[in-house]
Amino acid sequence: MSSLSEEVTKYAAVIVTGGSSGIGKSFIELIATVHPGVLICNLSRRVPAINVSQLNLRHVPCDLSKHDEVSAGADAVLSLLTEHAPKGPVLLINNSGLGAYGVFPEPNLGHQLEMLDVNVRAVVEFTGRLLPCLKTRSGAVITVASTAAFQPTPYLAAYGASKAFVLHWSLALNEELRGTGVRTLAVCPGPTSTEFFRRAGLKKGSVADSLGQTTEQVVSEALQALARGKAQVVTGWKNKVMAAVASKFPKPFVSRISAKILARWRLSKVSS
Repeated sequence: MSSLSEEVTKYAAVIVTGGSSGIGKSFIELIATVHPGVLICNLSRRVPAINVSQLNLRHVPCDLSKHDEVSAGADAVLSLLTEHAPKGPVLLINNSGLGAYGVFPEPNLGHQLEMLDVNVRAVVEFTGRLLPCLKTRSGAVITVASTAAFQPTPYLAAYGASKAFVLHWSLALNEELRGTGVRTLAVCPGPTSTEFFRRAGLKKGSVADSLGQTTEQVVSEALQALARGKAQVVTGWKNKVMAAVASKFPKPFVSRISAKILARWRLSKVSS
């Protein structure tokens, strides 16, 4: 069992999707602080504003909802690895994600499909395109899921389903890769202080500030879990309790309770 710093410093390169804000940005900041000079490749629309000394960041502009850009982004990352970090383990962090709050298909079907492209298709395709490299060099894959993966989430129906997919996919992939030198970790945070709520159609902070963790707390727990060789981590003790409770009851019952709780979020919904 290694420490967080021992785990982070063994990687020659780190690849992050959606590192311009939120949890992804905190991953970059913590890793760059613990492992100065390590090559970090970020794929997102915007360039991250990171204030860390000895930052070795390469930004690859990429809209992960567009299939051709995911493919091109993977090729660009592989080229950067060959040029700037040709040897040593690689850490891939699938962080980018979208949300959509409301009665399906609110706000519109196009947004719902875009969310599934980012939350599911891009994760699977990007990992698949980098997997040969990860196997050759040994490495790890962190995929950010959510506590929404543990129960149906009315008013966040497609979002919760997308996170259930990546949770189960990551756990299954971890078993398939056993013995290859590649590990996977599914990270399941609860409400977190990020731009997610505003983008999903809710006022930022209306839920996350009262119930959730900071992005720094989530990232620290995630990297500690990776160091311990875990395949799954639910961050925050409150979230651990809620996830455990949700798994003990029939799904229709849990769905009904979730609907009552999530319906209250409408009180904070941004007016159009």
